[in-house]
Amino acid sequence: MTVTLHVCVTCRAGQSPREGETALGARLHSAILEAGVPESVNVVPVECLSACSQGCSIALSAPGRWSYVYGRLSDVNAPDVVAGAAAYAAASDGIVPWRSRPEIFRKQSLARIPSIAVVPETAE
Repeated sequence: MTVTLHVCVTCRAGQSPREGETALGARLHSAILEAGVPESVNVVPVECLSACSQGCSIALSAPGRWSYVYGRLSDVNAPDVVAGAAAYAAASDGIVPWRSRPEIFRKQSLARIPSIAVVPETAE
């Protein structure tokens, strides 16, 4: 199953970029793509994850799995983000064992969101 890695490309990590300078979130997005993402991970740029006070942020999600939001990231964290996304993709429920997570995923988690239960429609 393919999982989605959302990357906030508008994050500025509390800084105002100079004219012509790329936003820090966009730099993180580029660094993640350059690091090489496994086929099981779909990287999607997004305008805002509403974690602005937490610096550059990402979110991992997939149907039937827990979702996670991580913050306080920069382009130097791209290899760890890719490793964490690959581990998330390999976990059937999205819960990666604590010691198997990259350190940034252990220390910079902003939110863990349960999967949405799908309620079957009833025939009337």
